[in-house]
Amino acid sequence: MSLPPGILARGPWAIDQIVATWDADHYEPSSAATDAADAAIAALAERGSPSHDGHAARLVDWSLSDAGRLSLQLQPIRWALRLLEDDTCSSMASLCVIRDAQGRWLAGRRAAWLSTWAGRWALGAGGAVDLGESPADTLTRELREEWSVAPERVQGEALVRLPKQMIMFVGQAWLAAGVEDDVVPDAEHDEFAWWPADIDAWPAEADDPLRYMARLLDASGPAPG
Repeated sequence: MSLPPGILARGPWAIDQIVATWDADHYEPSSAATDAADAAIAALAERGSPSHDGHAARLVDWSLSDAGRLSLQLQPIRWALRLLEDDTCSSMASLCVIRDAQGRWLAGRRAAWLSTWAGRWALGAGGAVDLGESPADTLTRELREEWSVAPERVQGEALVRLPKQMIMFVGQAWLAAGVEDDVVPDAEHDEFAWWPADIDAWPAEADDPLRYMARLLDASGPAPG
């Protein structure tokens, strides 16, 4: 059953308030979904993408305690199912939006060979939650892998259901003063820029969904410590 997109839970959460548990059983897709995933991964290879199939995370359930703790129940799922056009089977990814000490936003244009949002500008770093990993830990791993820096502070912001049933855990990270000069993009980005702290001053390539998300994050306070 397809569920409507929207915000499932809203933080902010400190990293130690986010608890992930993993089921032992792997998700079993339909034969039609398996065939579609086979075709999608083959199409990526034909485009010259270095992406490879494997296992990632699927959101089974979530809950929010009275104390504000976010609990995520995950299970292993085939990575390529996130490529399906109509239903990604609740495959899970994390997005780490990155700010510098002046409040500017790190944006990168995604390379043409990528499986999602190819050629589009995006904020921060993001990717699939690895097998056995907490989505909170995915935030800093992706930041390190895609931009070669570590945050001074990071917090969880929201759990979101996207169209096509993809689940996104969104976090926000801040770099220490001067670290913005150490940013080095990986092969997933062919251009990057620091967009102004003032979202109204962003360039034309910043589309409306990016601006909407940034305004929500800009209004977020610090996570309880």
